[in-house]
Amino acid sequence: MSTYEVNFDGLVGLTHNYSGLATGNIAAAENALTESNPRQAALQGLEKMKRLADLGIRQGVLPPQDRPAVGPLRKLGFSGNDASVIRQAAAVAPGLLRACCSASSMWVANAATVSPSADTEDAKVHITPANLPSQFHRSIEAAATSVVLKRVFSDERFFEHHDPLPPNLYCADEGAANHMRLCSAHGEPGLEVFVFSRSTRRDAPQPLKFPARQSLDACEAISRLHKIKPERQLFVQQNPAAIDAGAFHNDVVAVSNCNVLLYHEAAFLDWRETEKAMVEAFNFSSCPVHFIRASESDFPLAEAVSTYLFNSQLISLPGGGMMILAPSECRNSDSARIFLERIASDASNPISRIEYVNLRQSMRNGGGPACLRLRVVLTEPQFDAVARDSRTILDQSLYGELKAWIEKHYRERISPGDLGDPALLRESRTALDELTHILSLGPIYDFQKV
Repeated sequence: MSTYEVNFDGLVGLTHNYSGLATGNIAAAENALTESNPRQAALQGLEKMKRLADLGIRQGVLPPQDRPAVGPLRKLGFSGNDASVIRQAAAVAPGLLRACCSASSMWVANAATVSPSADTEDAKVHITPANLPSQFHRSIEAAATSVVLKRVFSDERFFEHHDPLPPNLYCADEGAANHMRLCSAHGEPGLEVFVFSRSTRRDAPQPLKFPARQSLDACEAISRLHKIKPERQLFVQQNPAAIDAGAFHNDVVAVSNCNVLLYHEAAFLDWRETEKAMVEAFNFSSCPVHFIRASESDFPLAEAVSTYLFNSQLISLPGGGMMILAPSECRNSDSARIFLERIASDASNPISRIEYVNLRQSMRNGGGPACLRLRVVLTEPQFDAVARDSRTILDQSLYGELKAWIEKHYRERISPGDLGDPALLRESRTALDELTHILSLGPIYDFQKV
């Protein structure tokens, strides 16, 4: 049976702005309160999707969330109609309003953890939305994420949905950005690698500057919920030094695809022990793991964080082999470009191609190519069910409609002061209502159900 890894990318929302909300995200902090271009951001993300679809890689689309998020503002004491709520928040709590305008749901690598049916005891795809409790602007996403994922992956014969874990730091879960999978091929059983950064039960070092977001308890809970066999799971700790350097998620310093792991030596608490543990746990496969490790002398950690090299997409090509889709910032960095070219010229690994993509609007907020996609391994019947039940699989026709939709509805510029304009909410909801028709999703937003 044919099996595919499908990249479901998040469409950038209409309120894309630079508010510097994410603690530990250096790019977001550096660009805080500057002007953004939502239209350009959305078009850049859409062009990345089309580029992969044109290569024959199956590509899906996930809608943005309703922003400004009026519901949380009401719970925090603002009242009246929606326009009044926004005006009040803008007047007395502009930072809170900025958080409720964040378009961070575009980074769907944080939306959920997904385990393919080849790894689960009941042979279903298991999906757990992330609770994201460490940052307020992201903690308000989980309920809407659940609605979208249940609608897109709706066939109960194939998909098992779980509620987000309880929203607290003990069970803090940041989704697939801290989850990797090693396998001989996408359809074969794999080793699910959960990367945690904090634990209440292990005497391990913690970051000193920035918060550790992903808990070991959350990783273990998700593995239980997903019915992963004990011998097919591995829990490793992210290096606190990487977090303090700005790698707030593991996918800033490591990316895997099939049996290849590309990472910086500072990614894990002990890279030698991590490699050894992966080799031992992956012993059920006849296919060895290809470790491609950047040392500090090869490529400094600070440069890795600024270029997001390890937040590239590592992709299996339909004709065989792999490619790296890296942010254009890597092409502009001599050390990053030389390191990538060395990988592609090394015949001992499957990577033979490097391409670059312009995602400057997302990168200025701390999100590269890998942040914008949720990887979902689907068999042919599972894929057909998704394609049947909604219109979220990108083809030329859908691309054209989405491009026209963006150009029609998105503002070219948003400055911090614009977020208090109630017209932005009306514009956003008009656009989202139209989008649900384009994607055949039905009424997924609360404002559509009133």
